Amino acid sequence: MLAAASSRYVFDRAPLRIYWEVTRACDLACRHCRAEARPEPDPAELTTRQALALLDDLLGFAPFGALPRLVLTGGDPLKRPDLFQLIAAARERGFKVSISPSATPLLTEGIITRFRSAGVEAISLSLDGSTPERHDVFRGTAGTYDRTLAAARMAQLVALPVQINTLIAAETLGDLPEIYERACDVGAARWSLFFLVGVGRGTMLQPVTPRQADALMRWAGGLPREHGRPIVTTTEAPHFRRVMREACHAARGHAGGVRDGNGVLFISHTGDVTPAGFLPTVTGNVTGDNVVTLYRAAPLFVALRQPDGFGGRCGRCDLRWECGGSRARALAASGDPLAEDPLCSYIPGE
Repeated sequence: MLAAASSRYVFDRAPLRIYWEVTRACDLACRHCRAEARPEPDPAELTTRQALALLDDLLGFAPFGALPRLVLTGGDPLKRPDLFQLIAAARERGFKVSISPSATPLLTEGIITRFRSAGVEAISLSLDGSTPERHDVFRGTAGTYDRTLAAARMAQLVALPVQINTLIAAETLGDLPEIYERACDVGAARWSLFFLVGVGRGTMLQPVTPRQADALMRWAGGLPREHGRPIVTTTEAPHFRRVMREACHAARGHAGGVRDGNGVLFISHTGDVTPAGFLPTVTGNVTGDNVVTLYRAAPLFVALRQPDGFGGRCGRCDLRWECGGSRARALAASGDPLAEDPLCSYIPGE
């Protein structure tokens, strides 16, 4: 039995990170795309004026501490003509900005250099295979593997930190050691393991089993941490923290308590506010609701920050405050975002 967490990790006043899906337009056709992106933008996506008004509203989080980090995602943010205007406006207001572009011909060396000069602090790139054949089949477009590695190397040249995102599913499991080596080769600062949640096109892929997930996290947690090797993090697998505790790696930089709706806020291309990109239950819309109020007081957000009320093993777990399970996977698996996370193998008390 693990020692119970002594602290309660509750981000009830302001999130640590805001993921803003500035558009769903994208020229790729990824097999696991959460957003089910299409080449052309949605006519209903926020206008430039609405987007700038949103940035002003987000300043309402300032009295509760440092402004949240703003992560511009998509779709492909580069499909939005006013992207650099939005970056400049966010920086002028004091936000730290990261961006998640797609590896298409739009992502040129000049664009990466421009990101750096615009004050973008990091970019994330997806790498789901260690060879062109393995990666490009997930992206639905030939050439994305080569463009991804070229973009990562260019970012390294201009001192723009890169996070490599990798899908964790049955289809990628055997290739992960080689993908890790590619992430090291391009000097990635972080390697984020995105554990599959069955939303969007991801319903067509096969998730790993709880036993496979535990074995993978033990392996990932034991990877070397010397200079030149990326920090390993997870998305939609907060029980990585439990695995790290079991392996006596508790102090390895994994933010305790951060999960869907608790430290995380998602804003869609049309302004819908949800607890996370993989948890698409809408609590309101920024065009008619105050986003700060939604995050602090919407019943779903409040419930997601109270793991004592979670169902099944997650509600009984001695690490429910530090971990809490993936609320998105609970919703996808059972229809209830407060249910237990079926990917976790841990049985409280044993």
